[in-house]
Amino acid sequence: MLCFVLAASLAAAPAPRAATATETLVHIPRMDAIQGLTAFLERAGQPSAMLRPDVWFAELHPFLSIDPRQPDTFTRAGIDPATPLTLSVLASGRISCTRLADPKLFQERAAAMLLSANPKVTEVKPTTSAGLTSVLVPRESGGDIGYALKGKEACAFASEGGGFVDDGQGKVLFKEASRLVSQAPKADARMGKLPGTLYVSIPKRGLTVGLDGSATALQVEGTGTNLPLPAFQSSGTSPYGTMMPSGLLFSRARLTPAGVSDVMDNVRSIIQRICPDCPKAEVTSITRSVSGRLTGNVLTVVDGVRPRPNLRTPEGRFFAPRQALVAEMTDPAAVKSALAPLAKFPGVRVLEDGYALDVKGGTLILHIRGRHLALGNDETVASSLLSVVPAQGAKLPHAVTFTVDPARVASGLKQVSLMDVISDKRLAGIFTVGLELGPLLTQSKDIEGWLDSLPGGGHRFSSRWTLPATP
Repeated sequence: MLCFVLAASLAAAPAPRAATATETLVHIPRMDAIQGLTAFLERAGQPSAMLRPDVWFAELHPFLSIDPRQPDTFTRAGIDPATPLTLSVLASGRISCTRLADPKLFQERAAAMLLSANPKVTEVKPTTSAGLTSVLVPRESGGDIGYALKGKEACAFASEGGGFVDDGQGKVLFKEASRLVSQAPKADARMGKLPGTLYVSIPKRGLTVGLDGSATALQVEGTGTNLPLPAFQSSGTSPYGTMMPSGLLFSRARLTPAGVSDVMDNVRSIIQRICPDCPKAEVTSITRSVSGRLTGNVLTVVDGVRPRPNLRTPEGRFFAPRQALVAEMTDPAAVKSALAPLAKFPGVRVLEDGYALDVKGGTLILHIRGRHLALGNDETVASSLLSVVPAQGAKLPHAVTFTVDPARVASGLKQVSLMDVISDKRLAGIFTVGLELGPLLTQSKDIEGWLDSLPGGGHRFSSRWTLPATP
């Protein structure tokens, strides 16, 4: 019975014609069924040029202009829009596989486009052998372009090329395209477990994502085996379960002991980075001792980003977001004892219920109240969170739940200046995101989602980006 169920699930899973050594794979099970996703991109693309459908759809085929919003762009090229499309992006180029409604029409349209790739080529002559029809044409700018066709399956390719020197990659893609049309595609069980009308997979990172949408929302759900995340417990009761989301980021999580250890190792690394004079052995001893006395229930809040932060130093980047982490303790008295050595650290002030560590760039705050430990870089954020922890918890539907305030994200991104990028090129990506997505984030309603750990390792995640009902 189990074998039957497994076989049935695999049969129902999307079956991309994926090339070997693919770096990024895009699979659309039905090209005429992504109107919802297209509707979101059309609206999101108004304030954000990088999300416009034209930008993304131009990449779907190496030499044909096809647009899921316009079925006639498929039918004019002999492609059946009610069938799958698989795009394999490789280091050497890309291969796009489609199913044809009219192979002859496809060949005619392809010939016209291939001729335009090299004015020196006056005629496109297909070669047919054992039912496989293929074409390879050198491009004037370098590299090769062409297709392989068998029955109603066609895989078109284009190599990046080595300039005016033939690097042989075009022939490699030509051979791979020929293999793909000659074999039945394999069902992808990872895609089959995810909802979506379009799938993206990055094999080297163990990442698979399904996307769907509407005019007011983008839904993303995926799995990852190499995500830089700690291990989480299963869903359960959290003391922070009924707290109302606030700030730029509000996240509740239930960590396993190993996950707690990973988080505390990160805390140790941060303290050592912003306080180089703090004794390393003592910092390590304290964080390890505290780690063993936490239940795994944590709350993380980023209230916002300070105006004009200094992003050119490690301590400046740490203090840029106003943030705090609250964790539930199993033994508050033991934690207080473990933290006692902090009183002798340079720059430490002993507080009534904790410590304040003054370092270059700001102050690290630590409070213990009841069964909760708060650690943050902003007194107001840390204290306000502790003041609203409820007496009773509530069950979380997932190991991690989070909400994001898009407007506050946009405001935070604005704090990265061009001079910051000039001083530190690592900030260029954040600066670009601010320019491209900032206007859309400002107009967005909310972003929310969840994460769970998977048996055997890895994570499953989901996120929903919502726009207002009316622009």
